[in-house]
Amino acid sequence: MKKTFVTLAAMAAALTATADEGMWTLYDLPQAVYEQMKMEGYKLPYEKLYQADDAIMKSVVNFSGYCSGVVVSPDGLVFTNHHCGFEAIRSHSTVEHDYMLNGFYAKSFEEELPNKNMFVSFMVEQKDVTSELMAQGLADMDAERRHVFLDSIENVMSNEVKEKDKTLRLELKAFYEGNRYYATTYRDFTDLRLVFTIPKSMGKFGGETDNWMWPRQTCDFSVFRIYADPETNGPAEYSDKNVPYHPEHWAQVSMEGYQEGDFSMTMGYPGSTSRYLSSYGIQERYVQNAIRAQVRGVKQEVMKRHMDQSEAVRIKYDSKYAQSSNYWKNSIGMNKCIDSIGLIRQKEHFEQQLQQWQQKTGYLQDKLDFAKMKRLYQDGRTPVMQRYMNFIETFRRTDELSTRALRVHNGMSPKGKGKRQYVEFKDNSDTWDLATDRETLGTLLRNFRQNVAASELPDFYTEIIDREFGGDCQAFADALYARSILMQKGKRIYVNKKSFLKDLGVQYGLSLTTYMADMRSAIEEISDSIDLQECYLCDAKLRMEQDLPHYSDANFTLRMSYGQVKEYNLGGQPSGWQTKAPSMVEKMKKADSIEDYRVEPEMIPLLEGAGQMPLCFLTTNDITGGNSGSPMFDGRNRLIGLAFDGNWDSLSSDIYFDSKLARCIGVDIRYVLFMMDRWGHADRLLREIGLK
Repeated sequence: MKKTFVTLAAMAAALTATADEGMWTLYDLPQAVYEQMKMEGYKLPYEKLYQADDAIMKSVVNFSGYCSGVVVSPDGLVFTNHHCGFEAIRSHSTVEHDYMLNGFYAKSFEEELPNKNMFVSFMVEQKDVTSELMAQGLADMDAERRHVFLDSIENVMSNEVKEKDKTLRLELKAFYEGNRYYATTYRDFTDLRLVFTIPKSMGKFGGETDNWMWPRQTCDFSVFRIYADPETNGPAEYSDKNVPYHPEHWAQVSMEGYQEGDFSMTMGYPGSTSRYLSSYGIQERYVQNAIRAQVRGVKQEVMKRHMDQSEAVRIKYDSKYAQSSNYWKNSIGMNKCIDSIGLIRQKEHFEQQLQQWQQKTGYLQDKLDFAKMKRLYQDGRTPVMQRYMNFIETFRRTDELSTRALRVHNGMSPKGKGKRQYVEFKDNSDTWDLATDRETLGTLLRNFRQNVAASELPDFYTEIIDREFGGDCQAFADALYARSILMQKGKRIYVNKKSFLKDLGVQYGLSLTTYMADMRSAIEEISDSIDLQECYLCDAKLRMEQDLPHYSDANFTLRMSYGQVKEYNLGGQPSGWQTKAPSMVEKMKKADSIEDYRVEPEMIPLLEGAGQMPLCFLTTNDITGGNSGSPMFDGRNRLIGLAFDGNWDSLSSDIYFDSKLARCIGVDIRYVLFMMDRWGHADRLLREIGLK
């Protein structure tokens, strides 16, 4: 273990004062952090976290680049959240075999379902390479040169790793706002198969009504299996000859449970936090959140109406709606928390203290400039970012035509030669619905016009919508879907023909692409200067508080957070720290008035007969997006649950961790196993996990 001995007693005291905040890297875990973990109930030596043959980190996976998961059997069985497996479940669902609605259980290896573009990654090693990079002049490079340099260094390091073991890959990432750089080595397995999922009514129980809320009863889990090369037990592309992977280590499931105050630890891949962000950066985030919430609210109303009218449409849009609504509600909640705790004022106060320290010490005196940072944000990037955010939420990944219109100008490589060069779109009609997409586009076009100044609209508004369609956005959207060659199935689109640029969808896409490029150019021009100031701000904070341990913001690398099973108190009302089966039955009986509480009829007697079975619980673990599916361990590295959400009252935690309110919501592993047993009758899986 690489230990950091810096005024250990002071550090431990500071850690206690800040409760359980922190997303810690494991290879360089500060000694004070480990000592605090032991004080709170961790029972094992450090090596059991990172170094030993049975170190628990060896069971934790990056799940497909957007979630986390944990291996729980010697045959490569992986637990993650239901919402992490949502798209895989949807992709296998049809009206005749609706696994999303009815659930799925593969009763043999042969019945397990393969999934395109899914994978799990195991972290093999991580190391700090900052000094090596600085020795090559990194600190003196401008942003453009630095980017090229880091990209080339990453390629060199990756090649060195692959020469030793071709199944490995390496990532070079910035930590501490670019003040440090870590190289992380991974092994990826791309043959990942769906094994078990419960019905959506249980896996997403509570829906948007309960999302980000407590108390919760959601049984948020799904089960996959890693497959490997039969000769090497290593990664392999999908093949029916592949066999279940035999991992180096897997997590042991605990049926003992926990009590309030018990130690709890999560491991996973938190996506992104911005806790070193300046007050000006938070103000910009506030603006972005408000725009995201407004536009997605408009879009989701259209989607929901069409989904309610057709089962086929619901299957196509379930995953899209869930992805959209998750951060729609998150954005609303984050802004509410920023306001309620006065976060911007708190940051401003800290920055004043930092300026006083800077004036006293002279540290970064000619580099960190708060007045300059304010100008860069408020007079430079934020006004453009408002327009850009409206654009992204309106035109990116919202409807099929806009997606194709952008791709045909940006991201598609034509096939063929000379005048016969062409592009073509695969038939993906099983993923979208004409009426739904058409109305979504028309509605969002109107909404964009209402929220962006007339002088700043893309030119197709005046040149096409106003001139040819009398300002009717829906008529324009209808014409795009009816007339554009972009929507014709199996059609080769010849890009060098005169007719190409006359196509309505192509004209629309060209206008969008030009408009987007102009905004990106304006943002990039100023973002490098902003990023440098934010880098200096982080550097100054670390130096001013050098006697304390600090963790880097999340960047989808493996992190550990520790804490306790614990409720919170809001306005004198204790939240409770655990839910049990009767509370779910009570909600199920409200299904006539609250749609999100509807379940299959057999679920009610199943839960009524479960007695006081624990369902979900709260801990003080520090999590964010990407932690979904993260294993929750007790003080002996035994699996007690899966993290799946945070609570509404702490949604500002991506930029500020409020130790009094911030909580991780987990599904109890006993609830998971109960559903596998009593509903799914998945005896073979329970035996594989090691349970009778």
